[in-house]
Amino acid sequence: MHDRREFILSAAAVGAVLGAGAFRGGRAAEGELFSISLAQWSLNRAIFAGRLDPLDFPAFARETFGIGAVEYVNQFFMDKAADRAWLGELKRRCDDAGVRSLILMCDREGDLGDPDPAARSRAVENHYKWADAAAFLGCHSIRVNARSSGSYEAQRDYAIDGLRRLAEAGAERGLDVIVENHGGLSSNGRWLAEVIEGVGLDNCGTLPDFGNFVISDGEEYDRYRGVAELMPYAKGVSAKSYGFDAAGNEARIDYRRMLRIVLDAGYRGYVGIEWEGAEPDEVAGIRLTQALLERIRDELAGEYA
Repeated sequence: MHDRREFILSAAAVGAVLGAGAFRGGRAAEGELFSISLAQWSLNRAIFAGRLDPLDFPAFARETFGIGAVEYVNQFFMDKAADRAWLGELKRRCDDAGVRSLILMCDREGDLGDPDPAARSRAVENHYKWADAAAFLGCHSIRVNARSSGSYEAQRDYAIDGLRRLAEAGAERGLDVIVENHGGLSSNGRWLAEVIEGVGLDNCGTLPDFGNFVISDGEEYDRYRGVAELMPYAKGVSAKSYGFDAAGNEARIDYRRMLRIVLDAGYRGYVGIEWEGAEPDEVAGIRLTQALLERIRDELAGEYA
């Protein structure tokens, strides 16, 4: 594994060279180090409680925060994947608000790394309808999970198989298939990097999340190391936030350190706000995260221009 490890670490060095081709439709606005998008999960309490209709999300992002790019979560409209009338209305509202659709995050459709071949195939096929929906909405990617069970090596191989088949289907639709560190071995940066390398397809990459590095109870991967390992394959970035100190800095995560890792990898795409905290409320948490991202972007502009 030593040679493999060296390869993965060295990949970060070529990220800046290859990065320009990694953002299919997700490049930052001209003159910006990165642009800011909003993940729908940031408003999950409002949506689940019925205070915000998922159809209103794009306009809410634009009118409340001035954000013009969004990332959807299928959990909020599980029965709408094949409903072209509903999806068409969502697309129309995006167009009316001047909002871009970037990513459709897919959960609850089975394990792409299921040890059982039949269950793994079902999971792959369950994602097809979401790939179709994402393509219809104009997204560049679907975000999926690489959940599995078994040994380190077995889980890697199962996940490679499921992801490769889904990425092949994504390519037929002009879509990227991107994996988030999202618990289990997917929160081990080295393991997930090995999976993406094993898939070996240009449209299969990562969505590094600043916060999701708990592998299991009592086992947590170093978040900075993990993001660095995943950035060479990144086609999006998720800026998870939980809470803020009096100076407006994220209380758990060194955002300046994280964003340097992101930029040092050559990434110049969208960074998506994903507020996860309990306090303050969702709107305030999103605003605090946005303000921090904008402040650090301004601070680093001269250094990374």
